[in-house]
Amino acid sequence: MVVRESFQTQLDELRDLLVQLGGLAEAALDEAIDSLKNQDIDKALRIIENDNRINALEEEINDKAILLIAKQAPVASDLRRIIVAIKISSDVERIADFAVNIAKSVIRIGKEPLIKELVDIPELAEMAKTMLAEAIQAYNDEDIILAKKMADRDDYVDEKYGELIQELLGKMKDYPDSTNQVIQLSFICRYIERAADHATNIGENIVYLVKGKHYDLNE
Repeated sequence: MVVRESFQTQLDELRDLLVQLGGLAEAALDEAIDSLKNQDIDKALRIIENDNRINALEEEINDKAILLIAKQAPVASDLRRIIVAIKISSDVERIADFAVNIAKSVIRIGKEPLIKELVDIPELAEMAKTMLAEAIQAYNDEDIILAKKMADRDDYVDEKYGELIQELLGKMKDYPDSTNQVIQLSFICRYIERAADHATNIGENIVYLVKGKHYDLNE
């Protein structure tokens, strides 16, 4: 019984670390978009520097998960819980990487006057950030109803992403001297869209965790 209680404590610690990782990635995404809106180069640089902390935490999660498998030889639902933690930590780390990519695009745009008002891009990012927050909450609560909501939200992001890309491509004709900015803003939209995809992946892994079967939320 003592061994089982210790194992459960370690599983709880693994979950808590993953929730912490999700919070850091969410903050990075939020700060990246804020740096874009304010063309804040210093903040963009800090986002890039702080990524090491997120990478280190993901490595810690993976190391703990591997040790649990090696030492405890878990089966069935406990093994799924550990495997899912590894998969979700990878998705969360990728979302943080997209925040870094956004920050790099902000630096490349610099202080150049923006060719469009930044309203819809931050709105798109807000949806992706909400998806990440809800995905982590669904993981923490093992809530498959909330996890499955990722599909509808991802469809919305995909649609808005397509509209934004078309608009930005049209800007190239009106602002031929701002090709670099158009490209960087297009990249940013792509990074946001990919972040939403990874949040959807998290939702799928939560369903697998609870139900024990794979579920494609993009069907």
